[in-house]
Amino acid sequence: MHSNLQTTIAVLGTGLIGAPVARNLQRKGFTVRAWNRTAAKAQALAADGVQACGNAADAVRGSRVVVTVLKDGPAVLQAMQAAAPALQPGTLWLQLSTVGVDAIAPLAQFADRHGLVFYDCPVQGTRQPAEQGQLVILAAGPLAQRGQVQPVFDAIGKRSLWIAQQAGAASRLKLALNHWAFALTHGLAESLALAKGLGIEPALVVDAVTGGPMDSGFFQAKAAAMLSGRYDASFTVANAVKDAQLVADAAAGAGLLLDGAQAGLRRFERALAAGHGDKDMAASHLASHPASHA
Repeated sequence: MHSNLQTTIAVLGTGLIGAPVARNLQRKGFTVRAWNRTAAKAQALAADGVQACGNAADAVRGSRVVVTVLKDGPAVLQAMQAAAPALQPGTLWLQLSTVGVDAIAPLAQFADRHGLVFYDCPVQGTRQPAEQGQLVILAAGPLAQRGQVQPVFDAIGKRSLWIAQQAGAASRLKLALNHWAFALTHGLAESLALAKGLGIEPALVVDAVTGGPMDSGFFQAKAAAMLSGRYDASFTVANAVKDAQLVADAAAGAGLLLDGAQAGLRRFERALAAGHGDKDMAASHLASHPASHA
């Protein structure tokens, strides 16, 4: 892959992560075609030079690389099955979605059947890092084509962490990292709720942590959302429920007792049931009372 201009990339899925991924690839000189189940989301990228396609097959036709950024394993497989008539053997398939442990095998089998070179490469980061081209790519896949894959990763991320040649390793690591992000979110949400419940101004929790060893950009961003009550989505509660379930399922499959994973899933489910599904996962903060209301 000597020139980005010679490479056409199909992006299947243009949601909170997929849309900025498509834009950044186009900005870095790739020719990008995009498809999304909700067509308007793909069409919104036309202003950035991305070609919106009416179906997945049109998007992948003639594309050297296919990037999938969809909700879950079944959604990824469904999109690739729809694209199958136009897929060429030898196409590089970069699978960025968080699909968990069990969904990898069907995807890898699909790749084998169609002669695709499959890379299991979920990303660490939410909407803002995606927009800034600052994602961390967790990558697993064959050595032979990594030189062709790397320029794509470099266009959307700040770092690529190559883990293994075997597909599935990156998706397993992603679950461990998501669990950490969820634990931080819930811990902060409950700490602020506890302070308020005890008659202490919640902002004092943030003041005490700021600049110390427990501080982080993540802490500050989620604290700002919780204290202001503004939950513009970087990663939605609905997606958090899906991923927290993947974590819980993976832990059970590994014979582990992860109390925090189970409790965190229940907390996200409570926020979802209270109508907060489209809000950022910081809306965990709204789930601290038996009847959670906006």
